[in-house]
Amino acid sequence: MPGDKSTYLLWDSVSLLDTPGLPRGSPEITERLVFPLEWFPLNKPSVGDYFHMAYNIITPFLLLKLIERSPRTLPRSMIYISIITFIMGASIHLVGDSVNHRLLFSGYQHHLSVRENPIIKNLKPETLIDSFELLYYYDEYLGHSMWYIPFFLILFMYFSGCFTPIKAESSMPGVALLLVMPSGLYYWYLVTEGQIFILFTFTFFAMLALVLHQKRKHLFLDSNGLFLFCSFALTLLLVALWVGWLWDDAVLRKKYPGVIYVPEPWAFYTLHVSGRR
Repeated sequence: MPGDKSTYLLWDSVSLLDTPGLPRGSPEITERLVFPLEWFPLNKPSVGDYFHMAYNIITPFLLLKLIERSPRTLPRSMIYISIITFIMGASIHLVGDSVNHRLLFSGYQHHLSVRENPIIKNLKPETLIDSFELLYYYDEYLGHSMWYIPFFLILFMYFSGCFTPIKAESSMPGVALLLVMPSGLYYWYLVTEGQIFILFTFTFFAMLALVLHQKRKHLFLDSNGLFLFCSFALTLLLVALWVGWLWDDAVLRKKYPGVIYVPEPWAFYTLHVSGRR
């Protein structure tokens, strides 16, 4: 329903569940500031891990509730497949991420590659290094792909139904404007830490193309569509500022070679913040 305050709160609930320190794949903030990892046995799940488990249950439920509010009927089979893949990807990431965070206590450094880490490169036999690289692959590549591709697909399918022929409905109420900034910050973290800049950019420009196409039919974004579109536009700006700020960082440049250079916040943290303590 256009302008429905509960829809904005539902959007913000999905974002909140996926922010650092809650169920998202980086529970370091919760563990460092509220429930430090050293308070718990390293061979048992931490508070951040339990948050992540809750996320794997609650967020798919919220996404389904969000889809129910879509003004148009969306392909049910596609939604189910996306949700199942999303849960599987987030679960793969949970396991890999949990192990990787415990490696920090042994001197693992996020701003270095697996083979360049001091605690990894001298392992014997050397086949153990391949096992850690496999773990990293499951965590950062396979898990993220199975997690984020269906997530953004669901968002785009929902967005495709957020159009109205009444131009007066193409505006956001005050509560939505207040939530754009935290929503944009959330997606900034998702794009940078999740290393999904290409996926995010593709989704954003697909949304832009859809807006221009629908405008020819005299259809306009409703308040929910405007909220998501403005959040994505703000995210793109924040990512550009983040990359520009760290453009000349030689160490991060080495870890993120190639044309697309988007450093992870936790790589920046382990390189420039935790190293000074």
